[in-house]
Amino acid sequence: MKNKLLIVWSSADEEVAKKLILLYGSVMLPRAYWDEATIMIWGPSAKLLAENEELQERVKTVMQTGVKFNVCVVCSDDYGVSDELSALGIELTHTGEMLTNALQSDYKVITF
Repeated sequence: MKNKLLIVWSSADEEVAKKLILLYGSVMLPRAYWDEATIMIWGPSAKLLAENEELQERVKTVMQTGVKFNVCVVCSDDYGVSDELSALGIELTHTGEMLTNALQSDYKVITF
C-alpha cells in the first residue's frame, strides 16, 4: 500500500502558503516522506494564488517534484480565476467528491 497525502489548502493567508503548504510541499516527495501527494486548492486560497506571482512560482517548483495540484472549480469560477489557475497546470475538479473519496480510502488528509 502506498503512503498518500492530501493537503487541503483553504487559507487565504500568504504566510500559511509559504511557510507550511509550499515549504513542506517542496520537500515531501524528494525526501520520500510520501509516495504520492496532492495539494487541493479550495476556497479563498484559489484567489490568493491567482493574484500572487511569487506563490505561482513556488507552486511550479513544487509541481516539478511530482506533487499534484487541483482546485475547486466552483470556487475558482466564483472568484473568476479558473483560466489563470488552469494555465499554471492546476487541474480544475469537483473537490467535494475528491475529498470524500480520499477520506474514505487510504489517504492521510491535513487541512490548512
